[in-house]
Amino acid sequence: MKAVAACLTAIVLPLGLVLLLTGQHANGSSSLAGAPTALARSDIPPAYLRWYMDAAQTCPGLGWNVLAAIGKVETDHGRSTLPGVHTGENHAGAGGPMQFLAATWAAYGTDGDHDGTKDRYNPADAIHGAANYLCHNHAGKGGRHLRRAIWHYNHADWYVRKVLDQADRYAAAPTGTGHGHIAVRAALRWLGTPYSWGGGGPNGPTYGTAHGSAIKGFDCSGLAQHAWAQAGIRLPRVAAAQYHAGTHVPRHALQPGDLVFFATNPANPATIHHVGVHLGGGRMVHAPQTGDVVRIATWTGNATRERQYIGATRPGPRPRSH
Repeated sequence: MKAVAACLTAIVLPLGLVLLLTGQHANGSSSLAGAPTALARSDIPPAYLRWYMDAAQTCPGLGWNVLAAIGKVETDHGRSTLPGVHTGENHAGAGGPMQFLAATWAAYGTDGDHDGTKDRYNPADAIHGAANYLCHNHAGKGGRHLRRAIWHYNHADWYVRKVLDQADRYAAAPTGTGHGHIAVRAALRWLGTPYSWGGGGPNGPTYGTAHGSAIKGFDCSGLAQHAWAQAGIRLPRVAAAQYHAGTHVPRHALQPGDLVFFATNPANPATIHHVGVHLGGGRMVHAPQTGDVVRIATWTGNATRERQYIGATRPGPRPRSH
């Protein structure tokens, strides 16, 4: 963040999704915050895995692993040789790797790769279309809403069970410290909340300053400060100061709840301009910028984020040097 990080409508996340994000099951739902398991990485083509993760970001609360499980059950991630996967339609009239009926695609199809067309046979478009369809049916609310959304995708209880079982196998249960999990749950509670420059603090969203003065929400450091306040850790208000409020953690040792920082000049902590709450699996929950909302984003592999990544901090008392 510069002086105050750019980083809300106060939408409260349902308890079902909180349980999902902490690796517990609510009404058969699968974990959202878990990183891809070894099975997922070996079974899902890399491009498909990226599209599943990217598409899930368009629907706050929808797990990438649910999209991946649907892709697996429908066409084995596009590898099926049955009719209607790459061209034409199957006996029910469905086509493409995510098996859309033409009428459903006309209503919910999405240009996932931004090439100017919406093609149900294009995996990027089809996966983003599936996310759009599931989100329309309230999958992001988790629990029974998620189960109902999957049922709408294919009207069969066995299908819902099969998708959720596969989703569980694809996403690892997150690990981390107790304080880190509390911080993650606190941050995720505000998914969909508007970004407000200078907004947010220990007690929750607030009206910001300057161009955020009419918006009640969070900026990135306000969200981080709030999340860790729920874990009993008081952080400074701005991201550059938060970077020094705890123990610096090497990238390979990151745990859920750790704060990840990004700087204009990664060699100079004074240029830190953004902070996110690490979820695991290369993702963070953050308040991105004016006009956006608190959301989950993949930061590892993102060219800009990788270039600006300066390090991570685990909030708490810093160990004394001897």
